[in-house]
Amino acid sequence: MSSKATRISVMAVSLLGLAAASVPSAFAQQAPAAGPGGMPRGWFKVCGKEQDFDICNVQNQVLAQTGQMLTAVQLAEFKGKVNRRALQVSVPVGRLLPAGVTMQIDGNKPTKLEYTTCFQDRCVADAPLTDAIVAALKKGTDLTLTTYNFQNQPNPIKVSLQGFTGAYDGEPLQQGDMAERQKAAEEYIQRNQQKLAEQLKAAQEKAKAGN
Repeated sequence: MSSKATRISVMAVSLLGLAAASVPSAFAQQAPAAGPGGMPRGWFKVCGKEQDFDICNVQNQVLAQTGQMLTAVQLAEFKGKVNRRALQVSVPVGRLLPAGVTMQIDGNKPTKLEYTTCFQDRCVADAPLTDAIVAALKKGTDLTLTTYNFQNQPNPIKVSLQGFTGAYDGEPLQQGDMAERQKAAEEYIQRNQQKLAEQLKAAQEKAKAGN
């Protein structure tokens, strides 16, 4: 990658991180709403400014019950000294880097995205975003993103494309929506962490009783 492309990739991941901390969510009309007390989910758009670039990101994040990011996909558009559109997939570290990320929309032919940047907590695969990719995502039902662990075993993650068109063509999230969804996400994660802790304690007590 060129230095400019690397810089743009880093800025996009930075914006993704800000969005993840603020709102792992979507407008209710863009995706099926989570049930009462559930984790907000779906496609959403967030826009911001990073240095001398204006960035808009349409993204979806798959999170574990603990809040850990499992997979995040983003369609980023940069406007400024360099104009660029990028498709980026972020996954946890511990992946087999030469295998890249395989992207497949429904039953269409899969394509490979090469890893371009790794951080302490994630690696990012990057490819140019084309009108053809956007059109395919709008027509599709599911997006499957497959990575491989160090033993070369596949780890497919399926992302629903329901709500993608509304997020892509619609307005970005506003501050009030972000704050509301941040609160819902934090409460959901806290409840699940407490539940997991209780399950672990119960298992330990059962194991002690068995001895």
